[in-house]
Amino acid sequence: MRVKAFPGAPRYDPDMSVEPRFARIAAAIGDPTRAHMLSALMAGERRPAGEIAQAAGISASTASQHLAMLAREGLVSVEARGRHRYFRIHDEDVARALEALSLVAERAAAGEKWLRAPYRPLKYARTCYRHLAGELGVRLLEGMLSRKLLVPSDRGFGLTSGGCTWLRDLGVEANSVRGERYAYPCLDWSERRDHLGGRLATALLDRFIERRWLARATHSRALKLTPRGRQSLLDLL
Repeated sequence: MRVKAFPGAPRYDPDMSVEPRFARIAAAIGDPTRAHMLSALMAGERRPAGEIAQAAGISASTASQHLAMLAREGLVSVEARGRHRYFRIHDEDVARALEALSLVAERAAAGEKWLRAPYRPLKYARTCYRHLAGELGVRLLEGMLSRKLLVPSDRGFGLTSGGCTWLRDLGVEANSVRGERYAYPCLDWSERRDHLGGRLATALLDRFIERRWLARATHSRALKLTPRGRQSLLDLL
């Protein structure tokens, strides 16, 4: 039976069909090599092309082609410094999308996976773009909420007067990090509970690293809790 088109409806022409934008992004992310490269950048820091190539196990020329595609699709940004080019995840929107994909990909994974040696440091503390994630990240947000340092708001979380005092004691000026995307919940890949995201989370992680409570791991998103951090950061949480 022939189906009649609605009066006035445009005739479908397969040659004129428009590809959804997310299909192109999915294709860019879905390649295993590019997925490794994006994972290497999830800490939020700028990294040189050669270091990214090494992390992905490919040649510099192959990495250059992949990075050009990722930049073209708006997934990474590039900064030239002399003869070298440095890449990073383009922004928090991209980082949150990648973290969400990790949640979907790992939802069928067995719980004992997180007990394996390669995963234990990532589960305990890691960077999610430029936020503290993992067990420590979840504890940070839950502690700030239970102590009324943060309260839920229409845009995520709002800082209370007690929270402002707490930040000043840490050496973080509250007004310096205010603005859009100040503080919001970010669903955690390993814990499946929220950690803190936004500009406030970035300022806090920077401060924890400045005070040498946490240290970045080499070639990994994992964060190491230092002896000084065991005394000060754990008490803070």
